[in-house]
Amino acid sequence: MTAKQNLFNKVWDLHTVSTLPTGQTQLFIGLHLIHEVTSPQAFEMLRDRGLKVLHPERTMATVDHIVPTDNQARPFQDLLAEQMMSQIEKNCREFGVTLLDINDSRQGIVHIVGPEQGLTQPGLTIVCGDSHTSTHGAFGAIAFGIGTSQVAGVLATQTLALSKPKVRRIEVNGDLAPGVYAKDVALYIIQKLGVKGGIGYAYEFAGDVFDRMTMEERMTVCNMSIEGGARCGYVNPDQTTIDYLRGRPQSPTGAAFEKAAEWWLSLASGPDAEFDDVVVLDAADIEPTVTWGITPGQSIGITEKVPHPEDFPEGDRPGIREAYEYMGLEAGQSLQGVKVDVTFIGSCTNGRISDLREAARLVQGHHVAPGVKALVVPGSQQVLKQAVEEGLDEIFREAGFEWRAAGCSMCLAMNPDKLKGREVCASSSNRNFKGRQGSPTGRTLLMSPAMVAAAAIKGHITDVRELEAPVGV
Repeated sequence: MTAKQNLFNKVWDLHTVSTLPTGQTQLFIGLHLIHEVTSPQAFEMLRDRGLKVLHPERTMATVDHIVPTDNQARPFQDLLAEQMMSQIEKNCREFGVTLLDINDSRQGIVHIVGPEQGLTQPGLTIVCGDSHTSTHGAFGAIAFGIGTSQVAGVLATQTLALSKPKVRRIEVNGDLAPGVYAKDVALYIIQKLGVKGGIGYAYEFAGDVFDRMTMEERMTVCNMSIEGGARCGYVNPDQTTIDYLRGRPQSPTGAAFEKAAEWWLSLASGPDAEFDDVVVLDAADIEPTVTWGITPGQSIGITEKVPHPEDFPEGDRPGIREAYEYMGLEAGQSLQGVKVDVTFIGSCTNGRISDLREAARLVQGHHVAPGVKALVVPGSQQVLKQAVEEGLDEIFREAGFEWRAAGCSMCLAMNPDKLKGREVCASSSNRNFKGRQGSPTGRTLLMSPAMVAAAAIKGHITDVRELEAPVGV
């Protein structure tokens, strides 16, 4: 490792097995996370070839995408969900892979349980058959989402062939205003750089704002890296990282932890580190942010108006008009006052204990508006347990929210939690694509959990700062 190397290049080089004839790098994978949706076909590929999982000790499985969050009695009412659940149980038994099923207190969304258990550590290469694997980059890991055939390849070889991306450093400096959260930072970055702006890049997030963020806040921004087109996103490990990992079930202990911590910190990009591109943003320009369209990049600050097609390059204008038509919005319109039918707090982006604490703080003493269905779905059983111990579940219930079991829930609706018809959902999840939340005509507006809480109480999109001046990042 050299002083001019950034963290990404250090970790990449440390895990390089060889350079392939294609020019791609064969990378050793330190941790492979799997779940019930993308793994069945991968395991069948291994059976067809008579192969084993090469390093089951470096593989961990959980169930999250298809698990119902209300009635979890087996067999599941959804036949396909039950088949997927049975399949991952069979596969993990046969191939010797640890499975966190719904009867395991460690179960939850894969990108929440990895950090919770201390499996996610700085300097690792991490892959999962899920695009939001970039979440784990918050720890200074290099984490990629992969496809089903690649899942099979990693199970069999513990390696992955990848083209090396360039590295862009994104600095956000200054102080965030009250009511502005990590989710707003993520949406603002995507808005400024575009949903395709990160193609061919890994993003290094840095600057005053990230230095002050908690690990859970860093995870939120890294989670959204893929929505900006980046291959992955990461934050350099620091004392905040070390403090989070200390005492985790899979973290080293005693002298081994101190030695590991010293090495983790050494991986951080130094002052002389070189980057292919640098973008500097001002925290003061970020306000509570809401998407108005059908990509995470189509967003505005809550005090702004929906933009006009003429504000965009000519080639983008057909897509802008398509978004207006689908969402039922008009150029020049304010998002404040747009009525919501459903509100969803949860997902691998914003289903952590800090998200639930802030939302509960805001809704306490209020009640969900008439006609609004409001869901709170903890991201893991550990989050659920902690929330119950703190009485957050009772605060939500008293306010009229539905309190659910851990899972992906309405983020992608591969479970019973779905929109119906043209319902409008204020969501703390990560994607607002057409049909993403279960209805081919359902409409999703992405925002922070605090903004979702405010929408649930008011019955329409509102500036959370008008509900109460909350504590920001």
